[in-house]
Amino acid sequence: MMTDSSWRDTLRALPVFAGELPGFNTDAAPDSPIPLVEEWLSYAIDSEISQPHAMTLATAGADGVPSARTLILKDVTDEGLWFSTLDNSPKGRELAANPNAALTLYWREHGRQIRVTGSIEKGPREVSEKDFLARKPSARAAAIAGPESEILSSQEKFLERVEEAKAILDFRPDFVPDEWNAYVVKPQTVEFWQASRDRDQIRLRYSREASGWAKNLLWP
Repeated sequence: MMTDSSWRDTLRALPVFAGELPGFNTDAAPDSPIPLVEEWLSYAIDSEISQPHAMTLATAGADGVPSARTLILKDVTDEGLWFSTLDNSPKGRELAANPNAALTLYWREHGRQIRVTGSIEKGPREVSEKDFLARKPSARAAAIAGPESEILSSQEKFLERVEEAKAILDFRPDFVPDEWNAYVVKPQTVEFWQASRDRDQIRLRYSREASGWAKNLLWP
């Protein structure tokens, strides 16, 4: 087993970025952040980066203890960035107690990161239903098979419950659990972070104000 010092040396020696990194002309940045989110996301998709829509969502309950997990970005609209979950999941319960969150999109191949903080709102019911029905049958079955993040007695029990859930969906292919919801993160701040080969950083933050958005460069 490595000692603390050897882990530190090993981790510090690891390469951070490989290949060419894109530039970031902050003078040409739009007046609001969503078009720039779409531009960076489109570039990541066009570059065939692995899982360009993976994002980390951080929430906290009434006790203020944070938790984070990686999930899939479902949509980008003028309102904000969307994801879906069950109301009775840990993050669903935390959002009910504290409807604020932070999320991060990170594309290491481009040395780019977008950080968003904002309030959370549920989307229209039809959006939630459409989202659930667009999931693969196995993903829909897993979502209704049992209580997310609760203790599981065995893998066999999980497989048994999934098969039961599949039978329900075979009988009712349009079934959507009432607890399934699409959520939108309505940004209050959006920060765009661009690395460079010499470890310099460019940081541009948008902050929502009554009259629109303020743009400011940040010290690295």
